[in-house]
Amino acid sequence: MKNLLVVASIVLTALTLDSCAPGRYTVSAQPAVPVYERPARPGGNYVWVDGDWYWSGGRYVYRNGYWARPKTHRVWVSGAWVRHSNGGYYWKKGYWGKQ
Repeated sequence: MKNLLVVASIVLTALTLDSCAPGRYTVSAQPAVPVYERPARPGGNYVWVDGDWYWSGGRYVYRNGYWARPKTHRVWVSGAWVRHSNGGYYWKKGYWGKQ
C-alpha cells in the first residue's frame, strides 16, 4: 500500500509541475512585420520561405525569410499568429507540409 501511495504522489507531482510549464509564449498584441527587400531568386526551382518569429530575451524577434529548394513532395506552409484562450497571441511556426 505504501508503494502505491508513493507512486501516486510522484505521478501527481509530475503532472502538477508539467502543467505549470509554459506551453507557448503569448503576447498581448501581434508585433508588426519589419519591412525588408526580398532578395532575387537564386534559381527557378527555389521557393520563398516566409519570415518567422522566435522567442528570445522575453519577446518575439523576427527572422527574415529566405529562398530554399523545396523538399520532395512538400510545400511550405507559412507560420501565423494564433489567438490564445488567455486573450493574447502566440506564433505558430511555419513548416514543410505534405503536398
